[in-house]
Amino acid sequence: MTRERGGPTPVPGGPLRRMCWIFPDRESTRTAAMWRHYFWDLYAEVAADAGMSWTRHAPEAVTVDATVRGRPLVYVDDEPVTPQDTLFITALYSLPYQSMDVFNQYELYAVLEQAGFYLPFPPQMSLIGNDKLATLLHLDGSPVPPIPSVRIGTGRDVGKHVYEVALANMTYPAIVKPAGWCGGGGINLAHGPEDVRGLASLAQGGDTTLVVQPYLGDGTVDYRVYVIDGKPYAVLKRTPEAGSPVANASRGGTMEFAAIPDELAEAAAYFAERLPIPFFCVDFLFDGERFWFSELEPDGVIAPDFDDPHRAVQRDITRARFAAYRDAHAKWLADGVARTVGTFATSGTNIVSRADSSETRPR
Repeated sequence: MTRERGGPTPVPGGPLRRMCWIFPDRESTRTAAMWRHYFWDLYAEVAADAGMSWTRHAPEAVTVDATVRGRPLVYVDDEPVTPQDTLFITALYSLPYQSMDVFNQYELYAVLEQAGFYLPFPPQMSLIGNDKLATLLHLDGSPVPPIPSVRIGTGRDVGKHVYEVALANMTYPAIVKPAGWCGGGGINLAHGPEDVRGLASLAQGGDTTLVVQPYLGDGTVDYRVYVIDGKPYAVLKRTPEAGSPVANASRGGTMEFAAIPDELAEAAAYFAERLPIPFFCVDFLFDGERFWFSELEPDGVIAPDFDDPHRAVQRDITRARFAAYRDAHAKWLADGVARTVGTFATSGTNIVSRADSSETRPR
């Protein structure tokens, strides 16, 4: 029995049927129920309304058959998928309970890219977005200044304090946080070098790389700008709980959708030029006098509007995000680059064509 390899020829404007979100399947029962209520079910509903499916899969759910040269077959939970009908959402996640998955995530993203699938976040972009200092260096030309930062590694020799050579210009109090976590996890306030030493020794237990930044002051507000199709679409304003240095909801902060400040709307043009992808979030901090560029979230949470039982704003942003994915995928097909190799360069996404091969070998 033989099987047609590679799927149909790309058709301009061809329909996107499926969006597969690759996410390590390590949530606790309690956390999984919360994510499903606030995000996963809504994402699936919005996708269905647009005639697509949105499904979540662990990295091991994807299987690739490359026994015929130039014609890889890709399966998700034993169902065949093709670059013409499926895209993969491949933002890297590296929370502590996911650390053992980081290599598998990143390697799978590279395999999917080489197999010719359209990825809204190419693997290199995922790395840049995951590491906070890589983000600030890549986007150093931001019209909103980045927060001055120092990146330090931890490990067996952390007690030698060799990293302190890079902290000579740091002011205190300072924020100390993991370089690659999300959701406000692991963020602490250090009042001096001795606090940094203590936090670094704790981080040593998981070889967690840290970022140290000057604290902008009590009441610092976080603004998340949702950029869709290169334009600022919405802003989520997050205000910290009294006495907390962090505005994330997981740390007691409050959230509300607000008007886009003019300065951030203007800055979005720079980020869109440097990040030629359909959807991303940029976080800025406001210290009461000025804005600071904080971090990039390629797969930033689209928070629910808690005061609205229908969550109209969350649905609207999600709908616009998925439409941007669909349109970008259709353009990608129309440009004739299905089954190509993509590499993310510092100026954007460069596509290097790879000719299909009809060569086969005995099976």
